[in-house]
Amino acid sequence: MKYLLTTIGLLILYSVSFSQVKKTGMAVARDNAVTLVILGNVQDAGSPHIACRKDCCKKLFINPDPSRKVVCLGLIDSSAGKKYLFEATPDIAAQAKLLKNYLSGNNNEMPDGIFVTHAHIGHYAGLMYLGKEATDAQKVPVFAMPRMDSFLRHNGPWQQLVSRDNIALHRLENKQELKLSEQLSVTPFTVPHRDEYSETVGYIISGPERKALFIPDIDKWEKWDEDIIKEIARVDYAFIDATFFSGAEINNRDIAQIPHPFIIESMKKFENLPASERTKVYFIHFNHTNPVLNMNSKESKEILQKGFNIARFKDRFKL
Repeated sequence: MKYLLTTIGLLILYSVSFSQVKKTGMAVARDNAVTLVILGNVQDAGSPHIACRKDCCKKLFINPDPSRKVVCLGLIDSSAGKKYLFEATPDIAAQAKLLKNYLSGNNNEMPDGIFVTHAHIGHYAGLMYLGKEATDAQKVPVFAMPRMDSFLRHNGPWQQLVSRDNIALHRLENKQELKLSEQLSVTPFTVPHRDEYSETVGYIISGPERKALFIPDIDKWEKWDEDIIKEIARVDYAFIDATFFSGAEINNRDIAQIPHPFIIESMKKFENLPASERTKVYFIHFNHTNPVLNMNSKESKEILQKGFNIARFKDRFKL
């Protein structure tokens, strides 16, 4: 009887602990799975947005929403005991900690690699926190395309990260697969975007069972020399640029200067896809003005009603 009560007590304790783990997002990758987790879904400048006086940001300056993190994916390879970030954002401190807590047995605070897409602030500026003024990291692998690699090596303050061995740069090549483990690989590919300092890439992330497409930034679909519909067909999840729901939310900028595909344009382009293909699409990278950031907005409901999805903070996907 005493043994039975002890066993029951341990089971209750384990149950409570596991419940707390799920709520805090800690140590959930316990098997040999490859898991992708959404660590941010907001455009580069975050939400609330600097100097914004609109209703979308007013309350957030007073009461910040902890789920409003700049676009970032976490990747956990439980079998290899490795974890990776896709993008180095201004929110990297919280995102790196959350990523660490998703993988039990790996106590390294730094990710085992960071993949960047391009040299716009929300996608690489977080690298500054690996430097002397912050964690003074040691040779954190950073994967980048040739122009991005060169930009980091030859321009301050980034070159100091290289010279001090805070980061170790690994050059990627267009459409060349990089094997991270027996069950995980990453393939970069270039996309059209404002390439002032670097090229812009998306990634195919291939696990043992499923593949994910990640394109947080791109110009209009028609400017790409690939067919986005065919690319969606090749994967199981497609996390794609959804910076603006429509042009209506941009009333102080020249739309021609920010030619992202609007969500309404993407939904129109994909409307004839079968339900099995539409459900692969997860919109991500929302500007602070985008009503989709509010999961109860009519725009969010419209997306879901049409069979598409919205990437939300801490959503997890098995690859």
